[in-house]
Amino acid sequence: MLVAALTDAVADVYGEWARDLVSIRLVGVPAGRFAQGGKAVDTNASVIMGVRAGLFDRPDAAQTTTRLGAVLTDAITRVVGDDLRAGTMVELVASPPERTFVGGTLTV
Repeated sequence: MLVAALTDAVADVYGEWARDLVSIRLVGVPAGRFAQGGKAVDTNASVIMGVRAGLFDRPDAAQTTTRLGAVLTDAITRVVGDDLRAGTMVELVASPPERTFVGGTLTV
């Protein structure tokens, strides 16, 4: 359910053309190995969202990244519960073109 919700969120921001390009990796984080504000957070999951670095160079970058952060947070809390919204962190990890490969081919 979470993978479907996150994929839908990205397609909502970018359009249906992006749906097949969305890659999601859900990584388990053992209790006690994640902290926020210097205190351990009781969590067992992390969502890492990779984006092309060019996203931050677009004229609409501020609006696009803000919207993406909001819709991804909504998607996550819709699945895991809104009571976890306050601790839900979305980080957009940028990959520069020279380090981005699709199907084994460098994408520039």
